[in-house]
Amino acid sequence: MTVPPKPLQAAHLPPGLIVLERGWLSSNNILIQGEHGTALIDSGYCTHASQTLALVQNALKARTLDLLVNTHLHSDHCGGNAALQAAYPALRTLIPPGHAPYVRDWNPDKLSYTPTGQQCPPFTLDGVLQPGTDLRLGDLHWQVHAAPGHDPHSVILFEPASRTLLSADALWQRGFGVVFPELDDEDGFDAVATTLNVIEALRPAIVVPGHGTPFTDVVQALSFARARLDGFVANPQKHLAHAAKVLLKFKLLDAQRMTRAELLAWAQGTPYLTKLFAVQSAGLPFEDGLDLLVRDLVRAGAATLNGDVLHNA
Repeated sequence: MTVPPKPLQAAHLPPGLIVLERGWLSSNNILIQGEHGTALIDSGYCTHASQTLALVQNALKARTLDLLVNTHLHSDHCGGNAALQAAYPALRTLIPPGHAPYVRDWNPDKLSYTPTGQQCPPFTLDGVLQPGTDLRLGDLHWQVHAAPGHDPHSVILFEPASRTLLSADALWQRGFGVVFPELDDEDGFDAVATTLNVIEALRPAIVVPGHGTPFTDVVQALSFARARLDGFVANPQKHLAHAAKVLLKFKLLDAQRMTRAELLAWAQGTPYLTKLFAVQSAGLPFEDGLDLLVRDLVRAGAATLNGDVLHNA
């Protein structure tokens, strides 16, 4: 079952900011309203687009949505962009600059959707979020900070008056997102460490993550994230195994159930998975490697297996 979304308005969040907390297939949506307009940060996954639109419309009531901002362009953060742009024709959309050329010419390979085996309907952009600049969202002014690591082009947003940080997948209460540059044989762990240092220097009072509930114990979250990073640095194979499980779990969250044949066909057509299996399997046939991955998910309680049908748990 999909985790039902819930609007969250904490007393210590800045006025006009509402967190629409989602499940793990869609990112959280952060809605900001003020006299100077309305803005939404991140739009969830495409199969949840109608739900995203309903949540936003319900929260806005009679108002329109003026601005859409993406912290980065992974499918679970921008998959609802196209639906929101269709519903609000005057909507302006801002994205980090690194992937702007691939959005303009729509390249699903460069945008990671083909390599991850995920979907994202094409959308348009109106401008970019330059790190080191300020951005007004509603009536609040937010600082744009580069946050490479999980994604080399990701940004985080910080509101200094309330010391609120929108951390996307750079920092969760228990970790951070898969370090995708490492899947492309590029160094991403150093960038994660740098981004964690940036967050620590900002001294946020509250963090609204890309997934999960907002939290205030930032020191503990940073400590956990650094320990997790140290483990990956010491054993990069552990990170690769984690990434493979995340990709499979994401697909299962979307499909809810898949036969072994369906799962195999999808996995064989997903470049990141075929590459990860080739690195880790030491000559093991692809189907056997996939079966091992499935058993790991079942053992962890993230899936159940009934005959040859895998179910999301």
